[in-house]
This record gives sequence, C-alpha cells and structure tokens, in this order.
Amino acid sequence: MHSAIMGIGVILGLMTWYFGKPHSIRFYETMAEEQLATVLAPGIDMALDAGSSIAVNADQPMKVELFKGNVYFDIDKNAANPLEAKVGSTLIEGFGTRCSIQMRKDGHHHVAVAEGHIKIHVSSGVYQINASEQADFDDTGISKHRLIADRNIAPWRSRQ
Repeated sequence: MHSAIMGIGVILGLMTWYFGKPHSIRFYETMAEEQLATVLAPGIDMALDAGSSIAVNADQPMKVELFKGNVYFDIDKNAANPLEAKVGSTLIEGFGTRCSIQMRKDGHHHVAVAEGHIKIHVSSGVYQINASEQADFDDTGISKHRLIADRNIAPWRSRQ
C-alpha cells in the first residue's frame, strides 16, 4: 500500500515537472506619449511606439505578437535567435535586419525594412521585402511594395 502511494506520488511529481514548465512570455505596452526601447535577447533590440502593445515568447526561434501600434526591430546578423513576428494571422521572419511594423485597426498593416530582409507569410504566398523597401499587407497578400528612404522607416523613432 505504501509503495503504491509513493509510486503515484513519483508519477505525479514527474508529470508536474514535465508539463509544468512555465512559458517565458513577456508583455510590453506603452501608453499615449510614452515610448519604450529594450533589449529582447542578445543581438535583438526593440523600440515600441506610443500606444503600442506586444507579447514576446523567448523560445527558439523568438516569437513576438503585435497587438496594436508600431514596433521597430534591430536584429544583428550574428544574433543567436531568429525572430518571428505575428501580426493578425500574418507571420513575418526577420533575418539580420532593421525593420518597422505598423499594425492598423483597419486590418491593412505596413512594414518597412532599413537593412537586411524579411519574409512575409500570408495566405497567397511568401514575399520577401529587402533593404530600403516597404509594403502594405493584410492576411491575404501584400500591396504597394515600393522603395523608401531610410528616414521614413520608423519616423516616430526620431521623437525618442
């Protein structure tokens, strides 16, 4: 009887250890007239515009989900972690890049790349946006893919 109770205790303990690993999710939110700049991981910096919110999951690869507003990422070419950003049902992969993502309430979002490149996964396919380019996107595809001046990548950052 004692062995059965101890066996059940050991099994429950192992299940708790195995299934109870906490997710490493951090939330960042800025209020009106407030901006935030922080390091997410070695080689990955983030700047969050006023009135923005984002969740960061530190798993491999690092995953972020933008809930509202504007975010700017500076991802070193030698960063240990790649970055995946989710905006609605769209997935954006960053590769040694500096880019900004703007989430709009109307469902038409905007991305601009200063350096490197990103890949946007939408229902109509995968699109690559290179340095000095910008594009609008929604859950189905991209539009207005065009060149952009560096000063327009994240103009709100100049107020920091």
